[in-house]
Amino acid sequence: MTNRYIKEYRDDSLSRKIIDGIKATSKKKIKLMEVCGTHTVSIFRSGIRSVLPENISLLSGPGCPVCVTDQREIDIFIQLSKRDDVIVATFGDLMKVPGTDSSLIKERANGKDIRIVYSAMDAVEIAKKTPDKNVVFFGVGFETTAPTIAASILTAEKEGIKNFYVFSAHKLVPPALNALMNMDGVNIDGFILPGHVSVVIGTNAYRQFFNEFRIPCAIAGFEPADILQGILALIEQIESQKPYLVNTYKRVVSSDGNKKAMQIMLDVFDITDASWRGIGLIPESGLRIKEKFKEYNAEEKFVFSIPASQPIKGCECGKILTGLITPPECPLYKKTCTPEDPVGPCMVSTEGTCAAFYRYSS
Repeated sequence: MTNRYIKEYRDDSLSRKIIDGIKATSKKKIKLMEVCGTHTVSIFRSGIRSVLPENISLLSGPGCPVCVTDQREIDIFIQLSKRDDVIVATFGDLMKVPGTDSSLIKERANGKDIRIVYSAMDAVEIAKKTPDKNVVFFGVGFETTAPTIAASILTAEKEGIKNFYVFSAHKLVPPALNALMNMDGVNIDGFILPGHVSVVIGTNAYRQFFNEFRIPCAIAGFEPADILQGILALIEQIESQKPYLVNTYKRVVSSDGNKKAMQIMLDVFDITDASWRGIGLIPESGLRIKEKFKEYNAEEKFVFSIPASQPIKGCECGKILTGLITPPECPLYKKTCTPEDPVGPCMVSTEGTCAAFYRYSS
């Protein structure tokens, strides 16, 4: 993206005009949810909450991939890391996420070979250089990262690498929206839909969800004016009682998305049911490595013996992820749970709601 597009959407005068439009349009008490961790951070960093009218509330949804990873999956990651024949390759956000009895960062302190990588391709390179060890990459993320991880499996197959494995804990966004709308106590008037995910899946991927629930939806970018434009579009729909699905990020997001990336993802993965922290089992919301690529599937290679995973006592991350409460309402927030010593995953990831509240709220 060129500097022109970035500078243009950070323009103060443009943002002020949109804010004026929001104030002139909004009359009702409105709750909007941003379904993206990057949106959460951008909203806090740019001070958007402070300039909105008091009748408009912003809730943070299940848009942090590390945060929504199920506790059992975290426990499996930790068990794998304890094996002497395994090198673990992972994104850095996973390191501090607490499991039932340990974490990856604790296991690395205990001498286990756990390496932070910036892409799945880095893990493939590690496997090439250490053929005497099994290299396991933890595939955590949404539709944004899944195609790149699928590509790493295709690369390993093409190059004949036999010691590279992926544990797929990927999640899909549209089914989670359906689950939110069917949860008791969830009260949302409109969704700010994720920009990065939408680049891959396109506007049409939300069409079925919108047609079923007829709730205002706006795809938005990440600069201040982008987010404000998305909020204004939602308020206009709510006030007029004419909901629709709108793409306010057209310079990046198309109707059909990135077809090549989606095809690579679907070539390697099957869609399957998946468990989400705070929501539970959501049908057809996850990705499992196809049978034809099972030799790269960590779930096929290794045997797991995981006792019943225990929820973190006192942690309300699940309720925070579904907008039922905000971080200050959690009894552990800023007390026993801080970014330096996190109790729950919402305080671990830079995209976690608790971490954003901690860093940017007074």
